[in-house]
Amino acid sequence: MEHIGQRELRNDSGDVMRRVEQGESFTITRHGRPIADLVPHARPAPVPGRTLGEIREAFRALPSIDRQRWEAERAEADDLLGEDALDEPSGR
Repeated sequence: MEHIGQRELRNDSGDVMRRVEQGESFTITRHGRPIADLVPHARPAPVPGRTLGEIREAFRALPSIDRQRWEAERAEADDLLGEDALDEPSGR
């Protein structure tokens, strides 16, 4: 890890940031004393995508829905809230 002074960081920040982006790390010093480390940001590992077949299998594994029960619960919620909470507000 290379040491650079605070003044050098201020004067050459564009170059220093490009070097950090390329993977270099620096210890920033003030009056010769280390005060901070400047290191590349750790990027999260990419999450592999799912295939359409995998998504279909995941949906098949879900429990079935009792439509009458769902509609009754929705009507109960509408009565409680005074409006159909699942509908889009008017004017949109």
